[in-house]
Amino acid sequence: WTPQEKLLHEARLKAKAKRRLRRASSRDSARESLSEGPEPGPEPPGSPKGRAHDRRSRTGKGRGLPKKGGAGGKGVWGAPGVVYGYQEPDVRDPNYDEVAQGDTVYATVVPELEEEELEKNVQPMVLEYFEHGDTSEVMELLQELNLGGRRPAVAALAVALALEGKASHRELTSRLLAELVGPVVTPDDMAWAFDAMLRDLPDLILDTPEAPQV
Repeated sequence: WTPQEKLLHEARLKAKAKRRLRRASSRDSARESLSEGPEPGPEPPGSPKGRAHDRRSRTGKGRGLPKKGGAGGKGVWGAPGVVYGYQEPDVRDPNYDEVAQGDTVYATVVPELEEEELEKNVQPMVLEYFEHGDTSEVMELLQELNLGGRRPAVAALAVALALEGKASHRELTSRLLAELVGPVVTPDDMAWAFDAMLRDLPDLILDTPEAPQV
């Protein structure tokens, strides 16, 4: 380099170093002023920023409380403990389905009685009936059960219990079977029950030897 180019290059390096020094000192002074400055406090009520978060009424009325006790606004459930009444479906509702509208019917569904549950439920009814002789009570209890396809087994179980009992029990069972036809069992159910008992007569003889005569 010529002496002039060398001097010019050194002058540029010095100027560049001074600019870096000035930028670093300005950043340090800004940090010190932020750290030493007072903490930001709440905006004065008269300032525009303070009015944006002010919950008081703009008209000068009210006590500054939330609207509707905090239960209003979009997408909220409402105040605790509020029970809403029935509302008619809105035809303009996008989820409105004209076909699906109608009276809603609520019903208690009783499962059909299983085979092992039948004897557990019906046998105590028949044995108590032998004590009080009230056919209407037995009919009400049987109608509360979902007998389904096991209706004939009710008559067969009642006759089997009567065979093991006294003559008075057989008379009561005869009256009970006559009352059950119609409200609880059909004539076909009763016929099926007696056919099944005649087929199972050898087993009945083991418990009641005079079963064929009875």
